Amino acid sequence: MIKENQKYLNRLHVVIDGIVVYCSFCLTYYIRFDNRFTTYLLSFFLPQVPYYRKLWQYQPMLIVLVPVYLILYARFGLYKPKRYQNGTAEAKNIIQANTCAILFFFIYIFFMKIEHVPRSLILMFYVISMITTLIERFAIRKVLQSARRRGNNLKHVIIIGFSTAAEAYIDRIKANPQWGYMIHGIFDDNLNKNFQYKNISCIGKIKDLEKYLEKTNLDEVAITLSLKEYNKLESIVNTCEKSGVHTKFIPDYYKFIPTNPVTEDLNGLPVINIRNVPLTNTVNRIIKRFIDIIGSLVCIVLFSPVMIVVAILVKRSSPGPIIFCQERVGLHNKPFKMYKFRSMGVQPASKEKTAWTTHNDPRVTPVGRVIRKTSIDELPQLFNVLRGDMSLIGPRPERPLFVEKFKEEIPRYMIKHQVRPGMTGWAQANGLRGDTSIEKRIEYDIFYIENWTLTFDIKILFLTVFKGFINKNAY
Repeated sequence: MIKENQKYLNRLHVVIDGIVVYCSFCLTYYIRFDNRFTTYLLSFFLPQVPYYRKLWQYQPMLIVLVPVYLILYARFGLYKPKRYQNGTAEAKNIIQANTCAILFFFIYIFFMKIEHVPRSLILMFYVISMITTLIERFAIRKVLQSARRRGNNLKHVIIIGFSTAAEAYIDRIKANPQWGYMIHGIFDDNLNKNFQYKNISCIGKIKDLEKYLEKTNLDEVAITLSLKEYNKLESIVNTCEKSGVHTKFIPDYYKFIPTNPVTEDLNGLPVINIRNVPLTNTVNRIIKRFIDIIGSLVCIVLFSPVMIVVAILVKRSSPGPIIFCQERVGLHNKPFKMYKFRSMGVQPASKEKTAWTTHNDPRVTPVGRVIRKTSIDELPQLFNVLRGDMSLIGPRPERPLFVEKFKEEIPRYMIKHQVRPGMTGWAQANGLRGDTSIEKRIEYDIFYIENWTLTFDIKILFLTVFKGFINKNAY
């Protein structure tokens, strides 16, 4: 069973990491000083080093450095099981751990007053050690995944209770054979013996669980009871823990809580926050608002020539105002006036409030068609950002009529109003603009709200810029 072998795999992994870090330093030294060809090439970019130590003279330093790398790898969760660990998340942790290690390297050299350690050697080691570790981790991941697909290195599991959570659990395991899970069956009081879900059968009632655990050697038990059976939870957990098997609980209300729920300790009572919104934090909110103010001011100055030209063209295209104001719903469900360059002929307010823009809509002017397609009509919203009605990045705001409609039809729709609406957002950066699925947009909006960071905002901004402002779904 996996639980008997995991500790040996982890120890082997630590040894491999140590060897990779050590060999990375040796390779760096060889490239920097011992190989004539690479030394010659590097001389064009790096200053000459008048004196440097021999490789063996660096060994005492490596005796300290290699364990520091391994401790940091453990600290950043790089020795957790890789069964369903995200490869991108692992790469991010490797970069963070290596960066911390190289900072330690600089501090160690400074305080220990170690001479003749060129900065070029340290920086090259930083890059090479990171690349070799990423390659090593990728290779190990692929080897383990290949072994699991062939039926080796499997984790043996049973499921207790059949519910929507059980279906979701089985669906994900069946869709990812590289995780190496073998589900032996389901224990449930409400299923008959002939029941099957994706070739997983019911193998007994919950009262039979204790005897089953006594005669088997499982790696894991997944408790997936339906809400109406939670009164059995305490007894089942006691039975599983008495047998010594690793137990996981997958709540039947998993759709209502985030993937990484935030818990609070209320004087010994664990409290789960249904929705984690980082922007409710005062510091995060101030940082984001400060960037919005600076960013909107810079953009207003930068795009002012474009806005002047568009204003003239809009005025000449048809009678009516240059700026079109429309009521939208913003932070905390409060309405505000959103500004856009007018792209249609003036129409009755009652018609404007209730009608979507359609393909080849006759109301759109020729100038309006161009500025809508290129998203230039959105530039006046920079003043909304400056006023505080909107943010540069966030969920797109909607009209009150459609908010009332969607909140009844789309689950969790109103969560988007827990943050300021934005000129662009995670949904728009992924192509969900104009006439696209509202449900899909809400999924992306909620992901953004729950996972906000400053770097996430920067990523969305870059995606918006590099993917272009052309909106193929704008009419």
